[in-house]
Amino acid sequence: MKSLEPEIEMKTIDGRALRVARWRAHGTGRSERPLLFFNGIGANIELIAPFAARLSNRDVVTFDMPGIGGSPEPTLPYRPWMMARIADKLMDDLGYDKIDVMGVSWGGGLAQQFAFQYGKRVEKLILAATSAGMVMVPGKLSALSKMADPRRYIDPSFMEKNFRTLYGGSTDGSDGHMSRIKAPSTKGYLYQLMAMAGWTSVAFLPFVTAKTLVMMGDSDNIVPIANGRILTTLMPHAELAIIKGGGHLFLVSQADETIAMIDAFLADGTAQTARKAA
Repeated sequence: MKSLEPEIEMKTIDGRALRVARWRAHGTGRSERPLLFFNGIGANIELIAPFAARLSNRDVVTFDMPGIGGSPEPTLPYRPWMMARIADKLMDDLGYDKIDVMGVSWGGGLAQQFAFQYGKRVEKLILAATSAGMVMVPGKLSALSKMADPRRYIDPSFMEKNFRTLYGGSTDGSDGHMSRIKAPSTKGYLYQLMAMAGWTSVAFLPFVTAKTLVMMGDSDNIVPIANGRILTTLMPHAELAIIKGGGHLFLVSQADETIAMIDAFLADGTAQTARKAA
């Protein structure tokens, strides 16, 4: 297994300063394409450390969005196409060519944008617990109201008490997840929300050519399964994998199952093989 601790550095890409993390593949060489990972709203690099450390045979690269984790606050708002361009330049800066891309929740929207905008360099795409943007089927009101409460970042007791209501599914792994949370700045979180305001991928999803695995939890209180069905209907090379008992954070609560599925998909390129691996 890779170390939980990635290589972390500050980089200025396209005029924006970002805290960038890279987990190296086993050994000295890179035996597989790297995985570019887009995190959820308000989520810092450390939250994906257990996932990135367990993913086999490839480098994993991610970064804190402006005002999130260790990245400085943004001075100006941004749109998804702007951050996709920055991610593209970052991968060039790190010396990568063809890549695989994964996005979770808010980051799933950015992953869709990247796969459309820079489709020639994306081999495989994984979308987890995400939607097509403003046309999404909304989750439970009880969960969405908790999601908007800033205490979920700064008050561990609030998170512990409301974890199941907020995310749905199992609470396995929640302690470790909560211990790695770093509260975003108010401006950073607000600009992330604003970035996706009015955005939708519906018009361009039919033109995304990468083989795609859409992963949805059947107990997700925030992004219901119907959103995954919308994505797979619109995308020409997408398959839907439903995580039984999975809440919004099934990558945390059902890590063994989901990492096996992701490894298999990245290696073989089909959701059928991925399901067998899980």
